[in-house]
Amino acid sequence: METMVAAESVLRLDASWVDYSLVALYFVFVLGIGWAARARVSSSIDFFLSGRGLPSWVTGLAFISANLGAVEIIGHSANGVQYGMQTMQYFWIGAVPAMVFLGIVMMPFYYGSKVRSVPEFMLKRFGPTAHLVNAISFALAQLLIAGVNLLLLAKVVNSLLGWPLWVTLLVAAVIVLSYITLGGLSAAIYNEVLQFFVIVAALLPLTLIGLHRVGGWGGLKGSLNAESHFHTWPGQDISGFDNPIISAIGIAFGLGFVLSFGYWTTNFVEVQRAMASESLSSARKTPIIGAFPKMLIPFVVVIPGMVASVLVTPIKDETAEPNDAILYLMRDLLPNGLLGVAIAGLLAAFMAGMAANISAFNTVMSYDIWQTYVVKDRDDEYYLKFGRIATILAAVIAVGTALVAMNFGNVMDYLQTLFGFFNAPLFATFILGMFWKRMTPTAGWVGLVTGTLAAVIFWGLSLGSAPVVSLPGQGVAFVAASIAFATDIVVSILVTMVTKPKPDEELVGFVRSVTPKAQLVDTTEAEQPWYHRTVPLGIVCLVLVIALNIAFA
Repeated sequence: METMVAAESVLRLDASWVDYSLVALYFVFVLGIGWAARARVSSSIDFFLSGRGLPSWVTGLAFISANLGAVEIIGHSANGVQYGMQTMQYFWIGAVPAMVFLGIVMMPFYYGSKVRSVPEFMLKRFGPTAHLVNAISFALAQLLIAGVNLLLLAKVVNSLLGWPLWVTLLVAAVIVLSYITLGGLSAAIYNEVLQFFVIVAALLPLTLIGLHRVGGWGGLKGSLNAESHFHTWPGQDISGFDNPIISAIGIAFGLGFVLSFGYWTTNFVEVQRAMASESLSSARKTPIIGAFPKMLIPFVVVIPGMVASVLVTPIKDETAEPNDAILYLMRDLLPNGLLGVAIAGLLAAFMAGMAANISAFNTVMSYDIWQTYVVKDRDDEYYLKFGRIATILAAVIAVGTALVAMNFGNVMDYLQTLFGFFNAPLFATFILGMFWKRMTPTAGWVGLVTGTLAAVIFWGLSLGSAPVVSLPGQGVAFVAASIAFATDIVVSILVTMVTKPKPDEELVGFVRSVTPKAQLVDTTEAEQPWYHRTVPLGIVCLVLVIALNIAFA
């Protein structure tokens, strides 16, 4: 193995004119797509849902690219430094099964009901109070998460150009704001497809060169003393539990069920991409098509973090934050040209994440809050204009929330905490409400509020110099999410017992037992080959992810 690279006091990427040219060319394409998509925007449904006219391969790649932001690139490479292959749990257990479930079970309700957002589904299933609670909490979460993507995008620009952080935050926000304001969701989705390929082109060479430098997989295993870094199960480092059985249960339930299903099945950032599909069949296949690359992405995200912990002295000596592992590795390993591609890839990742957050925020803010509760019964042009204003507002607020995210050394800690607060109780409400027609509107909002409060209280007990609850790794987030889910379920059942449900005729399209089967299935799929049908594709996906878990256990 080659000698470790010495640390520098300031992280700077030694980019040449070739690298700058490649980055500039990428931005020309990004803004060009936004300008081209502008011609397709003639109504609010065009701006917010791409007119429901996109093919499944486009929405499938956009579905996964929308998630290829801070969580994937920076957060999971940082986890690669700290936990190694245990981080694969976030992909293989913490994503793929939920994505298949979304496609097969839940998308028929979202798409078939013709709602424009996940909170609007809550409105029609549970009524205005649950809808407002969900809309406000979702909008707040998107602003907080957009700040993470914006912060990390700014750090890349800062490392490249040396600009002050506040300048880079503003520049990054303006770029994302420009193409979403021009072309709405279509611009975001088509840019996400482009960004997916740019991200892979950036991370694959970094992974291969890094493995070559450490002497391949065997050399990496020989250089890292932590044997647990090369096994996915039982994942004690990442769960925080010493007992291997409790750790495995905690990961399977807290991450694999509560956090995972809560995020992938109720998060409008992701669901919005599927709802932009041209048909019910395309909408159902969207998350499953995205699940196939999702299985492979950790190899080019987690492994670079493991390599950085061997090759990069500041990371190895813990004088630099794990969040900076990718940047140090790019600086130390990539020649000019490839460095430009890698910089463009990181910028693409963070813009994809931020654009997804903002495009979901402006839809919920416009349809679910402004149109429903503030200014009603105006013409479509008014809400299209307001959507663009909401986009600008979101970008401005994201600059402030980026400063909040700076207080977390590992952004995954921050993001998993947010998911536990907002997504875990929402999933509990959805899963009960979708399969139990007796669940009442009052139970819908009371369960959401108490579930969120329970997670916040548990998280609060883990803070301070003498916390009441102390778990290493990301165990606090797993347990907080589990508490939120369980609290929501119990409270919803108790409240349902003493409140009045909706009549069956108001639940058609929203509850499985009262919805005709023909409304939940696209009959044209039966005429297509198996690899174009939702259920067979989902089964293949699950078989592959089980094989990966066995291979790396």
